[in-house]
Amino acid sequence: MGRGDLSDTEWERLRPFLPVSNGRCGRWRDHRQVIDGILHRVRTGVQWRDLPERFGPWKTVYERHRLWSADGTWERLLQQVQAAADAAGEIDWDISVDSTIVRAHQNAAGARNRPTAGPGIKGGLRDGTPGRDAVAEPSRPPGGGGAGGEGLGRSRGGFTSKLHLSADGRCRPLSLIVILGQRADCTQFMPVLDKIRVPRVGPGRPRRKPDSLAADKAYSNRPCRDYLRRRGIRHTIPEKTDSQAARLRKGSRGGRPPAFDADRYKKRNTVERAINRLKQSRAVATRYDKRGYVFLGTATAAALAIWLRA
Repeated sequence: MGRGDLSDTEWERLRPFLPVSNGRCGRWRDHRQVIDGILHRVRTGVQWRDLPERFGPWKTVYERHRLWSADGTWERLLQQVQAAADAAGEIDWDISVDSTIVRAHQNAAGARNRPTAGPGIKGGLRDGTPGRDAVAEPSRPPGGGGAGGEGLGRSRGGFTSKLHLSADGRCRPLSLIVILGQRADCTQFMPVLDKIRVPRVGPGRPRRKPDSLAADKAYSNRPCRDYLRRRGIRHTIPEKTDSQAARLRKGSRGGRPPAFDADRYKKRNTVERAINRLKQSRAVATRYDKRGYVFLGTATAAALAIWLRA
């Protein structure tokens, strides 16, 4: 076992949830070898062509990662590992939300605006009509249309993406979203919370509601607070100075100040520490992937490794 590879214990936790070949498209290369190759690339940021030979053909490793990023396999694996942890009572549901800027490497630019074949079809004609020997691919997430469609934008840091996430009280990511680097945090507050979905090991609906939430002033606006009240989520978000001044100017018409628990707010550092743990993976700290859904798969694979090794 090489440095960063899955241990036997980690592999046994992950193995029951891995997809099985349907037998019609040939045998898949050993999942453990390929996953170790993917995690090596996520951890080191090495180019796919430079993967060590012990992981097998680099193109096989890359295609497995691209495929699992496109069809949501990485997210399903993360949810299943989270479900096992929740069943064992190992998730602290006092969560926090925040985002981090990810500088995009020059290799992340230049993704094609339009595929040469039709959507979801490999081997079709140039006008998008499936060919005689066309093979259906899994449906791709939305993307294309230039850098903006791939979650690449311009911010103070230059050519960047923004990784928005929620984390539990033990500094482990619960949900992840990739957006443009210049996009405001509050615009993705509801999507990142709606993406929390931890299945039950037995019967029952997936758990989607945390016990409490802490966030910084970037989320201190009426839509975010109304959303949390509708869902009945206790929250601690500091009030902005200008909002406080506007409320005081209105006098009794300004209403009461929002509740703020200073002791609970001290735990918001858990999401900052989760970001630091994610960015220990160099392919997350710097974006090399052209496609937004592939970069999201890279970040999700890094989060999965955190959960397996926590």
